Amino acid sequence: MEFKIDKRNDYTLIQVLEEKLDTHIAPNLKSELVLISGNGEKNIILDLIKCKYCDSSGLSAILVANRLCKNANGTFVLSGLNEAVERLITISQLDTVLNITETIEEAESLIMSVEKE
Repeated sequence: MEFKIDKRNDYTLIQVLEEKLDTHIAPNLKSELVLISGNGEKNIILDLIKCKYCDSSGLSAILVANRLCKNANGTFVLSGLNEAVERLITISQLDTVLNITETIEEAESLIMSVEKE
């Protein structure tokens, strides 16, 4: 299994269970994101705590998630980045575009605070 999807009250949590978010996993992740968004979910947390590597197709999946949430007036949060993945996101200057937290709990808090506004 490549990822685990957990529907919660105010958001959907997607946990990538592989060490690499690359061309083998990213297309399936994009498909799941489109399905989740199509089912009316507007808030998504993508947890990459187990992920040690991400390539351009992985970044593309992350950006798809961000766009789907934005289009639905929701919030996308990236959580649990390891050093290599965080460096890639910083180099790509996506750290200025994405909501990034260290833990799922912080991501939950961010979504709850946005929902209250």
